[in-house]
Amino acid sequence: MHPAPSVILFSTLSGLGFGMLAWLGFGAPVVFGWTAFGYYFVAYALAVGGLLASTFHLGNPKNALKAFTQWKTSWLSREAWMSVLALIVMGLYAAGEVFLGQSYVVLGWIGAVLSMVTVFTTSMIYGQLKTVPRWNHPTTSVLFLLYSITGGALVTGHAMVAAVLLLVTGAVQLLAWSAGDKRFKARGSTIETATGLGFMGKVRQFEPPHTGTNYLLHEMVYVVGRKHAQTLRIIAILLVSIVPAFLVMMAPMAMPLLVVAVVAHLLGLFAQRWLFFAEAEHVVGLYYDQR
Repeated sequence: MHPAPSVILFSTLSGLGFGMLAWLGFGAPVVFGWTAFGYYFVAYALAVGGLLASTFHLGNPKNALKAFTQWKTSWLSREAWMSVLALIVMGLYAAGEVFLGQSYVVLGWIGAVLSMVTVFTTSMIYGQLKTVPRWNHPTTSVLFLLYSITGGALVTGHAMVAAVLLLVTGAVQLLAWSAGDKRFKARGSTIETATGLGFMGKVRQFEPPHTGTNYLLHEMVYVVGRKHAQTLRIIAILLVSIVPAFLVMMAPMAMPLLVVAVVAHLLGLFAQRWLFFAEAEHVVGLYYDQR
């Protein structure tokens, strides 16, 4: 799949923002006044900024409003509704802590759950696609949730909890990569099944279906070199998991190291999310002999 920068920003920043909101909603940490304002400002900037970034991938950003009309059948529509609900509920909870010095626990818990459900709906936009075998697996949702919870713990200062989550997330990511590499072949899709000509024997492409490019080739068919992908995987796992975990375990109360850990994690997450899209093979590529 084409790794569009807008979608990478959306899935990365919004997940981190909603992860922060979830931790704040569960009262970890309990903050008031200007301190609370700072936490919520960062969380909302990430969550809303990520959601706005997703509209840049649309031909006409005004069409984003139509996402709210298909909630019965579309995970993207469900994500739109859940994100708005989560932001409203957490906004009310934040107002209590910032302006009233009150922590309305039940409201916070509801907002935290809605934040995590929002991340889950985002993951299902990709996880439900049977046409992309690498994504069509429970590990897609598990990783989206893990990255959100882990990033939220790191940014809100839960150093030792974040360290454990970082290592767990890294391990799950390695397993997901390993299993995902075999999933397309395991599904049994080939150029013979794509063209429906398998009954005639081995099929090979004589000429491309058309002389120029098209939307399918641009969006659904993206080839990343194996060595390039392996290098990026190493960089991603080091930055997203191992380096920040080492930094926060070395000095959990040191703010400069925590900031470096957050930056490293975010850079690693960008690399991981680029690979998430770049390595995802859509079955339509078989029709163009682009497997």
